[in-house]
Amino acid sequence: MKEGAVKAEKGDALVIVDLQRDFLPGGALPVPHGDQVVPVMNSYIRLFRDAGLPIVATRDWHPSNHCSFKEQGGLWPPHCVQGTPGAQFAPGLELPPDAIVISKASQPQEEAYSGFEGTDLDRRLKALGVKRLFVGGLATDYCVLSTVKDALELGYRVFLLLDAVRSVDVNPGDGERAIEEMRALGAVPVTLKDLAGD
Repeated sequence: MKEGAVKAEKGDALVIVDLQRDFLPGGALPVPHGDQVVPVMNSYIRLFRDAGLPIVATRDWHPSNHCSFKEQGGLWPPHCVQGTPGAQFAPGLELPPDAIVISKASQPQEEAYSGFEGTDLDRRLKALGVKRLFVGGLATDYCVLSTVKDALELGYRVFLLLDAVRSVDVNPGDGERAIEEMRALGAVPVTLKDLAGD
């Protein structure tokens, strides 16, 4: 294994952040090139599945009157409304049947960018003996950033999957700034090659 490589092992989990239809091109709140994350994430999924390690998928699961929607005074157009096609996971995402699905921001007045906020994700990971998280998904500068920050605060070692994230970039450079913030806080950037040992 080359220098800088990381091996997925017991105590590790893959966390897929909000890889949902509404965040893909053509969706209600598209992340530019968000669809490019899917095939890369599938490679991570296979790697973790073959190693028998937990796979977590977080999702926005909003009521139709959610506080983040513009009609309610929020920032965003309606997206990922519970039970709608836009809230489904990305087409082609090869989530295994035993993946842990974490629904967040499911109450009208409850906003949650992080997969840990208002959920039982931390409890479930600790129950599985998880100590290191490999995090990717959408979007780098919002839900990935918030999930990584919370994970670090909760004491997890965090690896950021650089090849499996994309940014909204509401302000140009938001994504790069988010990556730098995560690195400064202790997250370790890796790519599939680092894990696969190529």
